[in-house]
Amino acid sequence: MGMNRRSLLGAAGLALGAPALNAVQAAETPAPAVKAPPPPPVTKILAEFIRGSTYDSLPENVRREGVRSFLNWVGVAIGGSHHETLDIAVSALQPFSGPPQASLFGRTERFDIMNAAFLNGVSSHIFDFDDTHLKTIIHPAGPVASAILAYAEMKPVSGKDFLDALVVGIEVECRIGNMVYPNHYDAGWHITGTCGPFGAAAAASKLMGLTEEQTIYALGLAASQPVGLRESFGSMNKSFNPGRAAANGLFAAILAAKGFTSSEKMIEVRRGWAQTISTKQDWSQITDGLGSRYESALNTYKPFACGIVMHPAIDAAIQIRDEDHVKPEDIKSVDLKVHPLVLELTGKTTPKTGLEGKFSIYHAVAVAFVEGAGGEKQFSDRAVNDPRVVALRSKVNPVVTPGVDPAQVDMIVTLNDGRTIHRHIDHAIGSVEKPMTDAQLEAKFKDLADGILPATQANRVLALCRSLPDLKDAGEVARAGVQGA
Repeated sequence: MGMNRRSLLGAAGLALGAPALNAVQAAETPAPAVKAPPPPPVTKILAEFIRGSTYDSLPENVRREGVRSFLNWVGVAIGGSHHETLDIAVSALQPFSGPPQASLFGRTERFDIMNAAFLNGVSSHIFDFDDTHLKTIIHPAGPVASAILAYAEMKPVSGKDFLDALVVGIEVECRIGNMVYPNHYDAGWHITGTCGPFGAAAAASKLMGLTEEQTIYALGLAASQPVGLRESFGSMNKSFNPGRAAANGLFAAILAAKGFTSSEKMIEVRRGWAQTISTKQDWSQITDGLGSRYESALNTYKPFACGIVMHPAIDAAIQIRDEDHVKPEDIKSVDLKVHPLVLELTGKTTPKTGLEGKFSIYHAVAVAFVEGAGGEKQFSDRAVNDPRVVALRSKVNPVVTPGVDPAQVDMIVTLNDGRTIHRHIDHAIGSVEKPMTDAQLEAKFKDLADGILPATQANRVLALCRSLPDLKDAGEVARAGVQGA
């Protein structure tokens, strides 16, 4: 009969003696796992930060970027206001709306603040033309501004208080995003929809003057309402996510203001938001420099109405088109060296609609060569089905290349006569390194408002956005942006 393991060890013990046997057994015993230190009380830490912030405590560059974020958000919300996506949402929700408390940019309808927050949030993301926090790919202003501007129409607040709340909300959502990115995003979550409720809840809590305990509850309730999956990209569902995030955060603050309770550690505990929704939790991303270093100072604004990972390629294509005088019919091939995210997020080879075109590197490059631009008109159903664009996109060859950063592209255009033209982009226009100027932002605003608001009205809304800190009533911006106001 064969000897089993226990008998073998017993025999070895007799032969080797007890000390030797103990050594054998110790070698087979796994070392005890090192217990991770408990996370810091980040929910409470964030609530203290929210409560303690004031307009006067904000650095000048942070205030300036807050105004730019707001101006950009108003522009994209006006621009998306008559897209089919919003027409459907307005029609679907209007029969169920409560009192007409708040306005919709670019339209005449009024809704209760919860639905107005949702609809303006949807409108601001329809063109994928909104602001971007490049470290996380969060679109910060949509969830936050949509929530608190709706509230500001019902309960008037000064422009300074509004701007302070906007900056606080953006800071909270981006720091929470930093904590879990990229693992959380890689798992399939739309990070604007999952972190946005925190930003909206934080900003609304600030404007409402909630106590620290109520603010903790608001953050806890926001943690229970993550929304958005990346599978929605290319459909109306994508713009649903920041709209829902805005409404969810506002909802959380309104409940918390009346004493609706939550766990006081909803973000950090073992079965709380961060450890349930991500395999990465870097708590220092929330706590380090909180109140002295601002993520909102890193906000960026898109010159092109599509996914940020395509911007370097569009920038390169427009440069070659304009500077080297290349015509689409002269092109034999366009070879791109790109980061893996480019094909992962924008790999649609044959888009049929404008929304799908926003997630097609093939369309983006082709339309940039054909039309020399990348605005919302270049990501319309018309542009996606333009025969010149369709013909050229089959010549676009993106290749995932090790060492290429998400902010980079290396482009080689081969012409029919055999010549080649090379462009390497390290940072596209609109990045932190090459930000859009105030003049470029204002031109973008006017282009988005064109055809929706008369030029005189658009200029008035633009002026109000620029002077946000001086306004006695921030809700004036919303009322001025109504169609026909």
